[in-house]
Amino acid sequence: MATPYHVQSPRSILLKMIATKQQPPALPPPPPPKLILQPRQRTSPAMWCAAIVCFAFSLLLIAAGVVILIVFLAVRPRAPSFDAAGATLNAVYVGSTSPAPYVNGDMTVAANVSNPNQKMDVVFRSAAVELFFGGRRMAAQALPAPFVQRRGQSQIISVHMVSSQVALPPELAVAMVNQVRSNRVVYTIRGTFKVQAKLWFWHYSYSMSALCDLELTAPPCGVLVARRCITR
Repeated sequence: MATPYHVQSPRSILLKMIATKQQPPALPPPPPPKLILQPRQRTSPAMWCAAIVCFAFSLLLIAAGVVILIVFLAVRPRAPSFDAAGATLNAVYVGSTSPAPYVNGDMTVAANVSNPNQKMDVVFRSAAVELFFGGRRMAAQALPAPFVQRRGQSQIISVHMVSSQVALPPELAVAMVNQVRSNRVVYTIRGTFKVQAKLWFWHYSYSMSALCDLELTAPPCGVLVARRCITR
């Protein structure tokens, strides 16, 4: 509780007055910050040109995609097919020499190559056929290429496969001898192809392969009795 002025001494009153005069005056509140607006920069003509070019390019891509989709739905392109229409096993000879058995063989395959498309031609740029027994490659033969398959066309190509001094593991040599004796010899042929499809002005290339399991009677007049072919 403060002491009343009328009971204070003159000295105390004087000291309080001097202290009050020595206090600095209260500072005024700071002014609010001012917003400085930057002048708006104008877009350069080069930027407008780049934006227009990008927009036009995007429209072209969309239009090209739509055209390709329409053509695909209208044509419905299909890959050519490869099949073994027939085969003859002319000779098989299994010899036993050191360090491993070997086999000589002679087979002729009538390969049926067909184009199932009704609205486009295909060109076989390269084609090769390999012969396997038990996973071991016995022979390989390249087909005459390039050749054209017109829409809906099929073609029979004779492929002569000759095995000469092909080394076999002992278990495969025994399996081949047993199959020849049982009059049922199983081979696998694999075809690899580089194909180009032609539709009006549009050309595109792709690779395809085919696998055929062939079951033949024993040589020298072995004939095809069963087959299973898959084209990928």
